Amino acid sequence: QVQLVESGGGLVQTGGSLRLSCVASGSGFNIYPMAWYRQAPGAEREMVAKITSDLNTKYGDSVKGRFTISRNNAKNTVYLQMNSLKPEDTAVYYCNVHVIDIIEREEYDYWGQGTQVTVSS
Repeated sequence: QVQLVESGGGLVQTGGSLRLSCVASGSGFNIYPMAWYRQAPGAEREMVAKITSDLNTKYGDSVKGRFTISRNNAKNTVYLQMNSLKPEDTAVYYCNVHVIDIIEREEYDYWGQGTQVTVSS
């Protein structure tokens, strides 16, 4: 079992910055891609950024050039640095990890509880 704990959300003005963190805990697994998704009220969940275990990254079109995803494999932690925030970035942000159980060799996806990011105009 993997537990994900997110932190760093909050209220910020347009143009401001926030840094989200997500720590994965548990044992007996290897983590592969880590990602951030977001969901605004009335909208579908969308991929914000994704990073592989060898640090290849992918971003949603709406955040390219403003957000940066990174990870610390030794700490099982993924970060999302968000700069030049806009009101349309307001959403609940979810951490997602894809893991392989070392013993079972089964793959699983886990989600964090979500952290609210609100950007005021």
